Amino acid sequence: MTNEIFSKFNYIESSYVSYEGVSYSLAKIKNDRRLLVLFKKDSNHVDNWVGERVDFGENNLVISTLNSHNANLLRNRLPWLNPRLIGLGTSAGMGDRLGLATPGHARAVNHFKGIISPIFAQQSMREMARTNRTPQQVMDDAVWGGFQENWQGGFGADADHLKTEKDVEDCFNVGYTFYTIDPGEYVDNLAESADLSILKEIAEKLPPEIRATSLDLLNRKFTIENINLFFTEKILYTSMVKYGNAIAQIAKLYKHLVSLFGNKAFELEVSVDETDLPTSFHDHAYIAIELKRLGIKWISLAPHFIGRFEKGVDYIGNIDEFSRDIEGHAAIARYFGPYKLSLHSGSDKFSIYPFIAHATNGLVHLKTAGTSYLEALHTISNLDEILLMEIYQFARDNFEKDRQSYHFSASLDNAPQPSDVKDWDKLINQFDARQILHMTYGSVITAKDKNHQLRFYPRIIQLLQDNSDQYANNLEAHFIKHLTHFANIQ
Repeated sequence: MTNEIFSKFNYIESSYVSYEGVSYSLAKIKNDRRLLVLFKKDSNHVDNWVGERVDFGENNLVISTLNSHNANLLRNRLPWLNPRLIGLGTSAGMGDRLGLATPGHARAVNHFKGIISPIFAQQSMREMARTNRTPQQVMDDAVWGGFQENWQGGFGADADHLKTEKDVEDCFNVGYTFYTIDPGEYVDNLAESADLSILKEIAEKLPPEIRATSLDLLNRKFTIENINLFFTEKILYTSMVKYGNAIAQIAKLYKHLVSLFGNKAFELEVSVDETDLPTSFHDHAYIAIELKRLGIKWISLAPHFIGRFEKGVDYIGNIDEFSRDIEGHAAIARYFGPYKLSLHSGSDKFSIYPFIAHATNGLVHLKTAGTSYLEALHTISNLDEILLMEIYQFARDNFEKDRQSYHFSASLDNAPQPSDVKDWDKLINQFDARQILHMTYGSVITAKDKNHQLRFYPRIIQLLQDNSDQYANNLEAHFIKHLTHFANIQ
């Protein structure tokens, strides 16, 4: 009877689930998705969904919009749609700038049968600002996407690159479980080139809890697998000045998280990757020692590795040097942890994935952001070349404005002119064009026409919704390529 009723509304079969006497599914109605909830009239189900109610004899059917109220209610009804802790197992964060990528992410992760723990809700506060989204919307989109694929394998929710207590609170109020603190603006990148006398002067101005106890490390030696670390006065003061204020900021936000969560558990990632200089082994050890001393518990740490981790393209740098670098950082993470190394801007770094997998032996978190947006453009290239051409021209026009907050190698001169493009699908894999498209996502998503209406976003969303399986399959294939390297080490 249930399927007969649902079939009247073009329901999405993959989403169908029956739990505690109530049946749920998504359906495609009038070019949009709707939630169907079917329950017996004499059941104990509380009917407080926002939507249209339809009488089907002994049953009530509610046709609901995909809003936050209904998403939260669905999370209360189906407990597997609530984010959970992901632990020390191999994991992957999958950013979703358009809100439609989770079905493809779920399909890719499902391929590995529990070896990879996914984070479906992940977006930095900077990305939310650029796409006009909120933590609630990011969470809702992950919930609806997981529900669409009937994903019951658990997932995390990453409040990414947090900088303020308000950022923390906004994500806590929505139910995020994983908090990435980014103290990059508190890192003193000039420390490495400063004289010892200058470093000592600066150190005197550090917070007392940092300045006083850090001196206990002076002349200490650590033997960590094949690494010998000795904290000379110059090395210690360099690390102290470079990261002291950052550690104090991490401690401040961590304490705020503890006050919010009380006895409930959460997971913390420390990110120092968005700095000007690589994180040395001494720096890494200093950070870990100080975090432990301050009572901070963390699940992963993102150093600034050597080489260039640019958005959307493979690793740029000497691979042998990177191999030695990742081996050292992984050893330090095992010694002072264990905790995972987190690889930010980790998408498409295929040349170094084997080295990362080998060095960490699974203690790794792969974080991707813009890959799902680029795969959306791949999907569009096969469906509407005119739309992609408009997006690409707009991206070129806005590149100089949008490039400011990125480390990149792309050049407009090296990217094909729109009039010269013969194969729009291949364009997205051309190095310069790929980065240009990647960096301008915010301007594309929020661009308005002369009538102050969104110029690209409605067309992008409608096209992807109308071809949701094609988009999901493209994402599945792309992420399987990423995750295979890390699944094989288990």
